[in-house]
Amino acid sequence: MPFFSKIIKPLLALTLAAAVLSGAQGCFKDTKPMTESSAAATTAQPAAKPGEPRTIALSVTEKGYEPSPISLKQGEPVKLVLTRTTDNTCATEIILDEYNINTPLPLNQPVEVTFTPNKTGKLVYGCAMGKMLSGVFMVE
Repeated sequence: MPFFSKIIKPLLALTLAAAVLSGAQGCFKDTKPMTESSAAATTAQPAAKPGEPRTIALSVTEKGYEPSPISLKQGEPVKLVLTRTTDNTCATEIILDEYNINTPLPLNQPVEVTFTPNKTGKLVYGCAMGKMLSGVFMVE
């Protein structure tokens, strides 16, 4: 029995601790595939008035930046209105490297970020932890 007490019990305790910690909230990426209807919903945004940036509301939830992906047009100014609704995330700011954007997102306070996409393609933004939580703009 000494072998069981010295080796197996600590291993069982570590396994239990790992199981508990893996269920904890924090940075994670929702890996559910996007359906056609949810993809269409993220692209159906009202057009901006002439001379004004297109306004897009984004929420930062336990699932990440929502909605995503969002379609943008090259050369069309965009105003993001981001609201972080949870403390159970590492996404406490938005990082958009290509446009030198690193803006804190205080809890439950809308924050505006404005930029104009200057090239087409996939534009990834996310948290400061290497964009572990991220969102995508598809620039046409």
